[in-house]
Amino acid sequence: MNLTKLLNLINEMPAYRQLVKELEQLKSSPKAIVLNTAKPYLIAALHQSRPVPMLIVTAQPENGKRLYEQLLTWCSSARVKLLPEPDALPYQRVASDTSTEIERLQGLSALANIGSEDRAPLIVTSAPALIQKVMPYSDFVSACHTIRLGMDIEPFHLLRQWEAMGYRMENIVEMPGTVSHRGGIIDIYPPTSDLPVRLEFFGNTVDSIRYFDPANQRSLTAVSSIAVGPAAELLIPISGDKSELESLLNSINLTDCTTEVSHQFRQELASLLEGRRPHPMQFYAPLFNKGSLLNYLPQNALLVLDEPRSIKSAIDNFDTEASQLRARRLDRGEQPSNFPM
Repeated sequence: MNLTKLLNLINEMPAYRQLVKELEQLKSSPKAIVLNTAKPYLIAALHQSRPVPMLIVTAQPENGKRLYEQLLTWCSSARVKLLPEPDALPYQRVASDTSTEIERLQGLSALANIGSEDRAPLIVTSAPALIQKVMPYSDFVSACHTIRLGMDIEPFHLLRQWEAMGYRMENIVEMPGTVSHRGGIIDIYPPTSDLPVRLEFFGNTVDSIRYFDPANQRSLTAVSSIAVGPAAELLIPISGDKSELESLLNSINLTDCTTEVSHQFRQELASLLEGRRPHPMQFYAPLFNKGSLLNYLPQNALLVLDEPRSIKSAIDNFDTEASQLRARRLDRGEQPSNFPM
């Protein structure tokens, strides 16, 4: 059964019609009690009948992944995105998996309507992903830009800009979040793009924009423009006025840290001031990222909570676990006491 037939059937149900009516009136927060097996059908039907951005929140990550896979049966894969939780808790020195960060960036970009013509994405996330701070919406949007055919821009300026946005310089571009440069050609693979893009310059003018196959590096379709968004969730300024950044980093009190840890922090803070990204960069996310995922939702968006009580319990457990981890690190002198939560 396809979604159209499902929608015709479900529209015959008085309870569903009442639910849609309440959502359209925006006068309350309607509730629906459904079987677990019926949840993806109901969500897909709501998204079809009321095509606005939707954020679905589950209590546990595994529930979100399962719901995401079920929704792919009923909705276009271009619309449905999974926004997973970060690999590490706040203040945990664990390197992020590239695929996880790319998925998160794709979800944020979809909500911010970056790199896609679809203005009604369906994003599935979990309580642990919802509760963690993200890049402020204004910073995320201001970092996004479009490269157009015929645009005049200095190639090295672009490379510095993309480095600040988290792109990694490689010899060959094969993975999202990477960029390469040779002569008058720059290859870039934005996380929101299905394929990498090759820019050819004539002096400082963008003379050609083409998608290319990352497997054999052969050019494919020519396009007139390409949207470029962040390749990392934590952006560090590498040019301009750094007084605010310097003041923030100099305010970190390292006196309670061990000598070895203090030395490590000083090296990393110096790297940040020079515009370089220490490893693992996500350790510093709580210091810079102050935004909420909810800030990415437009006014007409629909927020769906799957079992609200379970979500609250999961958030409480996450907060407790993160606080305990921070306390243990403070006791061992492995973390500045004035780092924000």
